[in-house]
Amino acid sequence: MALRASWPLLALLAACTGSDRVEPAVSPPGADETARTNALEAGAALLQDNGPLAKMDVYVVGFHPMKEHPDQQMEAHHFCRQVNEDFAQCALFDGNGVEANLTGIEYIISGSLFETLPAEERAYWHPHNGEILSGQLVAPGIPEAAELELMRTKMNSYGKTWHTWHTRDGVEPGDPMPVGPAMLAWSFSRDGEVRPELVTARDQRMDISTAERREARSELRELALPQEGVDALRDHFPHATPIPGVDQRQ
Repeated sequence: MALRASWPLLALLAACTGSDRVEPAVSPPGADETARTNALEAGAALLQDNGPLAKMDVYVVGFHPMKEHPDQQMEAHHFCRQVNEDFAQCALFDGNGVEANLTGIEYIISGSLFETLPAEERAYWHPHNGEILSGQLVAPGIPEAAELELMRTKMNSYGKTWHTWHTRDGVEPGDPMPVGPAMLAWSFSRDGEVRPELVTARDQRMDISTAERREARSELRELALPQEGVDALRDHFPHATPIPGVDQRQ
């Protein structure tokens, strides 16, 4: 299945089946919207379209640690647009409802595009095989076969992610406003790196089994190539263990 053809189809399936709503972690301070503001929003909705947001029609949920502060971890809801076969761009939120807070951005590239990057740039891009083969990255609300095909298209890809607002601190609420500098996020490539309570809370809230998804994706291991960045968090989590199929490129 062609990647670009599959993503809109997956989005349509997700819209038909639906998924459990995840509320934002915090509400920023500020006065309630006035009637005038509500009227302006209603007029804009009638007269303007959603522009680039209209094509951010693929929804996936995963977990991000900060590369320089790996104990700082959060659940991330991605709404993505596949720009072409090798490049996607995502807006990150702390939930999936209309009140969710915008918390960052992620760009996703294929392994072949990653190979074109200079060495110093590659340090910003995290590998995705661990997220996929562990079952941590999920596409809620679509049939299992469709989700498996989506994950197949993302094997050996890389992401460059910046979090601008840390509304979650693990499973607890985080900052009520976007404060401080943007932080480079990373991925989990070994068992024992992600906080187990993060996975448990997400699975219970969204009626998902990470373990079942991991088992279903075992067939994708044969597609996995060694990736750069797998060892980036190794010293911080010395007791973590390998995920079958996830290897550091030498």
